[in-house]
Amino acid sequence: MAISKVGGGSGPGEPTDIYAHPLSARQLPKHRIPDGPHDPDTVCQLVRDELDMDGNAAQNLATFCTTWSASQVHTLMDISLVKNMIDKDEYPQTAEIESRCVRMLANLWHAPEQSEAVGCSTTGSSEAAMLGGLAMKWRWRKAREAAGKPADRPNLVCGPVQVCWEKFARYFDVELRRVPLLPDATGMRPEQLRAYVDENTIGVVAILGVTYTCDYEPVREFSDALDAIQRETGLDVPLHVDAASGGFVAPFLHPDLEWDFRLPRVVSVNASGHKYGLAPLGVGWAVWRDAEMLPEDLVFHVSYLGGDMPTFALNFSRPGGSVISQYALLLRLGREGYRQVHRNCADTAAALAGKIADAGPFTVLYDGKGALPALSYTLKDPDPGFSLYDLSDQLRMRGWLVPSYPLPPDRGETVIQRVLIRHGISRDKADLFFEDLRASLERLRGTGPGASAPRVGFHH
Repeated sequence: MAISKVGGGSGPGEPTDIYAHPLSARQLPKHRIPDGPHDPDTVCQLVRDELDMDGNAAQNLATFCTTWSASQVHTLMDISLVKNMIDKDEYPQTAEIESRCVRMLANLWHAPEQSEAVGCSTTGSSEAAMLGGLAMKWRWRKAREAAGKPADRPNLVCGPVQVCWEKFARYFDVELRRVPLLPDATGMRPEQLRAYVDENTIGVVAILGVTYTCDYEPVREFSDALDAIQRETGLDVPLHVDAASGGFVAPFLHPDLEWDFRLPRVVSVNASGHKYGLAPLGVGWAVWRDAEMLPEDLVFHVSYLGGDMPTFALNFSRPGGSVISQYALLLRLGREGYRQVHRNCADTAAALAGKIADAGPFTVLYDGKGALPALSYTLKDPDPGFSLYDLSDQLRMRGWLVPSYPLPPDRGETVIQRVLIRHGISRDKADLFFEDLRASLERLRGTGPGASAPRVGFHH
């Protein structure tokens, strides 16, 4: 006969329900660590309750970052929770997996076979970009000092870059020469370089996936323009490609586009594994076409972890799970799998861009074709009775997070919206978003259901 035990695992006087626990009957501590411990299940649930206040990541159309991962990735992240990426002596296989990823990416980005490309993982593309900037600064300074010239006024030339390059310039004492946008342009143009490049230029940053509009800057044309400048002036200015998003898109969707190490002037590339690389948050990649492009002075060697540990990073300890997951994704999907994922995303972006173009009040700036799986648009009428900021607020009421913001100088008067189509954003979900966008427009115009009718109370 089965014997049933009544009462569960609670001790005498202990509440049997999380929301009957004393901790749930008061505000959680916010300024002072509590004196004693609390039930772990209760604490976990109450913290989860607070996290419910965040936006729904599945409806976040503002972020480039991965918001959906397969169950196998969750398993690997859990296994890797204790693996420290910096501790290559204790976790040699994790270090080997990092090296494999670097070699695979160097090959993907067409590093010359006769050279030995070098690279490293980082916490994200921002750190990887800064490492690329530091390498360019060090090489420029060494060349200036060898020529007996002053090396105290370095500058970096770029277009509408992500804020990490502003941080790099400020943190590492480099003048950021940010080229203003030409009329109707969404990125820097090659004919603008000549007016900004000089003997103190450490490099030019080309963006493969402009943060503002999601299209590509013309890297090949930048290279040709710098070749012409070198022939005329003798200035040999390197190119760094900020491929934070495009580095994991262009090789699969636009394989004939020359933006990477096929161009001899490209000395380094950064990319985010946790964006269109599909890895979970916490991994970026920096790759140099050969070891000569990464000055040895920037590499530190530490011995207190055991053995000789060369490291080039802005931080030290960091988790290895995202790197391990990146490797597993490269193995699982392969080139064809990445192509299929991004092709579906790009097709969805193009279809959504077509619907938005037909919706009436919008001018599509980027239609999802030829660059990132995304779209961007602005209002045709500068004053239709509402702003894109109003539209963002309306969409947020349905859970959609869509950013509205001005373009960089000299197009700051143009406010746009951007929609990212990532892994996990299906065609059906994009259609649901469009229906909510259309309903939001009707409310803003005062023509939709409920726009002028009296508000109705809640019905059970």
